[in-house]
Amino acid sequence: MKTSVEKALDVILLFDDEKRLLGINEMARLLDMPPSSVQRLVNILKKKGFLVQDVSTRKYKLGTIFLKLAGIVRESLDLAKMAYPIMQDLSRETGETVHLNVIDNWERVCIESIESTQPLMARMPVGHRSPLYAGASSKCLLAFSSDAFIEEYLRRFELRDITENTITDKDLFLEELKRIRNMGYAESFSERVRGLGAISAPVFGYNGSLVASLSLAIPEVRFREEGRKRLYIDKLLDAAAKISSLLGYQSSEG
Repeated sequence: MKTSVEKALDVILLFDDEKRLLGINEMARLLDMPPSSVQRLVNILKKKGFLVQDVSTRKYKLGTIFLKLAGIVRESLDLAKMAYPIMQDLSRETGETVHLNVIDNWERVCIESIESTQPLMARMPVGHRSPLYAGASSKCLLAFSSDAFIEEYLRRFELRDITENTITDKDLFLEELKRIRNMGYAESFSERVRGLGAISAPVFGYNGSLVASLSLAIPEVRFREEGRKRLYIDKLLDAAAKISSLLGYQSSEG
């Protein structure tokens, strides 16, 4: 015997390209269920946003919640693939290692990377993990996460020294996150690996929520050149904005 959840899913699965609008009696016939039972299921699905009632026909159609769910799935499946050509351009323009990162199980993980072709370069292999409090890519992910996520992270984890430049005081770290939000990007030098600098910009999804961080990893000798770093920041922000746009994000700045 089917559970209520299974029956509700059966209702949703009735809808397709040919059956975009369905009435209660039609759904009951297709499911071989009493109309009263179907009505109860539809009322629940309607309350949760999975179905909406068409004003003119009084029939039901899929709700806009599926746009949100589809967006989440699309971001998860296609993010690295969509970002790769833009990452290639950024790598060519800067000559530095470019990497794309997401939050996974309270850590930063690299999901795509293009390494510099210069003799002196920084590496960031795909799959590499690190704490969310050290390094530009990690701090960027944390800074543009929700306040609730940041609070929970700092409650769960101790900020321990990785190098002498790692911020371990939680009040100072919160100030650093505020600074990153205000600037629109994060930067770090020797916070996780001595001699390496990085800059990182957020990538947003269609609903404005954080999806990833796009980063440049830069050896010290080039990171300390202020003019070069400013150029890198501008190109990085432009590349991150392009990826966000591909994901459907529309900036309030136009």
